[in-house]
Amino acid sequence: MIGKNFIAILLNAHFPFVRKDSINFSFEELPFFSVISETLLPLLEMFDRLEADKIPFRLGIAISPVLCQLLTDASLINHYLDYVDSQIAFGKAELERLKNDEAARNLVKYYYDNAIERRINFTERYEKNIPRVLSYYQKKGRIELLTSSATNCFLPFYSEHPEVIRAQIETALVSHKKFFGVKPEGFWLPELGYHPNLSAYLHKYDIKYTIIDTHSALLAKPAPKYGIFFPLKTKHNVCLLVKDFYAHRDIMDREQGLPVEGIFRDFFHDAADDLPVEEIECFLEDDGTRLSTGYKYYSIGDSERPRTVYNPHIAAEKAIRYAEQFLKTRVSTLNSVSGLMRKDLSGDAVSLCAWNADFLGRFWHEGVLFLENIFRAGCIKNEIQFITPYEYINSQDSSLFQTVEPEFSSSGFNGYAETWLDASTGQFYRHLFNASERMAELSERFRNETGIKERALNQAAREVLLALSSDWPRLISTQNSKSLPKWRNYAVSELESHLKNFTTIYEALGSSYLSTRFLTDIEQRNHIFPDINYGVFRRK
Repeated sequence: MIGKNFIAILLNAHFPFVRKDSINFSFEELPFFSVISETLLPLLEMFDRLEADKIPFRLGIAISPVLCQLLTDASLINHYLDYVDSQIAFGKAELERLKNDEAARNLVKYYYDNAIERRINFTERYEKNIPRVLSYYQKKGRIELLTSSATNCFLPFYSEHPEVIRAQIETALVSHKKFFGVKPEGFWLPELGYHPNLSAYLHKYDIKYTIIDTHSALLAKPAPKYGIFFPLKTKHNVCLLVKDFYAHRDIMDREQGLPVEGIFRDFFHDAADDLPVEEIECFLEDDGTRLSTGYKYYSIGDSERPRTVYNPHIAAEKAIRYAEQFLKTRVSTLNSVSGLMRKDLSGDAVSLCAWNADFLGRFWHEGVLFLENIFRAGCIKNEIQFITPYEYINSQDSSLFQTVEPEFSSSGFNGYAETWLDASTGQFYRHLFNASERMAELSERFRNETGIKERALNQAAREVLLALSSDWPRLISTQNSKSLPKWRNYAVSELESHLKNFTTIYEALGSSYLSTRFLTDIEQRNHIFPDINYGVFRRK
């Protein structure tokens, strides 16, 4: 469709592997529960409202295999429902405590009603199966689902380790097909970590396109003639869509982004921070750690407006106005770009708005409402069309896509790799490389095993994949100012545990002695990718 400006919104949905074999929900699981209650369920409810109102929305979601596994894990689902029940009970107690403070009581009622509604929607409307609902909307053509590497591995570090790249991609594709019934056309590179060597692997697995960060494209060789608003391609014919830097900054930037407005909710201050322990017994760990209740009573505040009691209605009105402002800015930019492009190109510009899914709703409470009103405002404008990434690629003449070699890059701190590699994390990589090589060796040495040996080899593959997650070094890294000591300790413990489990299996296979009890224990704890075949690590 010549003469159109396109906006493609793409959300990256991922969460670290936080599954625990415990009776009660734990510190590590709470952020995952928050993602369900404040991001994923509101997104599904948004889809329902837009569909009912016949608003022609289009959206891409890159959902990681780990997140899919967590969302369908029976133990985690039970813990989530226990947590929501605790929120409801806490809300009842708070309504009684604040019965003489109308403003505070109204805010408590807002959270209390939300908790009840989300529980009903999760259990009844969506039948405890969020991936199935996403698959439904993909079949209707409203959303497009991309996959990512199996365990959010930062692939550039392993560009010289083909067994790792193949295992991460193959496991991800099998997992995606299991959950959604179709092969994904797009592949989200974790942390937008691009390395020139990755293009050949994506092509081999018939991945049609991936996303790169802005500076990766602008520093490409040769330089992109049409900047970041038109697709590129690699020498292996993998299409590249480029993240719109300004669209990302307007939402995600901690200093310049729209959500820093002082009237919006303060995510980091929870009711549990202020109340006496006897009033938050359901949200205390055995060591006395206070867990988040999800009841957050204050606005962010700023230099002009001191922190006040959060008012969700005023904040919602501001988010709706910001949606209109954001859309106006994108249209202005696309009109300018299109005017330059169409002098010698019969293609259409696109603004790829790529954001972390959990920022909308979980961190920025009004974020999903903001997104909904982008679609509502956009449907009455003739200058733009919302489109999924692959729909956009198919609407363009691929012979016009310029062949480039993008720069090594990421979306991390300073745009390269220091978020995952610094003095605090460097010592782990030799063990990760060694475990990867040993896993490849095992898959060569034991080619057609059955029974307990096959179980052990499959679990060894799971342990290596989990150890390779970029989530652990990101949480450990001193670059991550938001990472609390408890999270750092957890990440170190998880990384070391996966490596230790793998080494135990490796040595047991070498000595021909396997402890069935040990194997069963770690299979139950690190329950992920049930259909994995250890042969994915085999050198080809």
